[in-house]
Amino acid sequence: MRRFFADMNPLVRGFLIIGLIALVIVVLNLQNTVNALFLIASIAFPLAIAFFLYLIWRERRGEISVWPARVQFAFYGGAVLIVIAILGYIFVRPSGLAALAFLLTIVVSGVAMWRAWKDQHSYGY
Repeated sequence: MRRFFADMNPLVRGFLIIGLIALVIVVLNLQNTVNALFLIASIAFPLAIAFFLYLIWRERRGEISVWPARVQFAFYGGAVLIVIAILGYIFVRPSGLAALAFLLTIVVSGVAMWRAWKDQHSYGY
């Protein structure tokens, strides 16, 4: 039996594990527990992302501080817009055109940050 699972396609094995977990949740009536875990994860995940971004910023803040003020404004402005959009998405859960506006905000802000970074790392091109 062990060889059967070892030789199984990893995708099928993953689906079987997910199905087994779902079956245990339904049979033991653990929906409230899953909802509580989802709530905790929805709070912890943005905090983990924010902490990761803080660590990256702290490592690069010396480099960013020598950029021109206009570039710093574009870079930090893009980051602030992304954070606001993600927080808005978490609390409002938009759909339709509001969800499209969320995605466009993320994309445009990310492009602004990337362009600001790229402009400061292009040497004479």
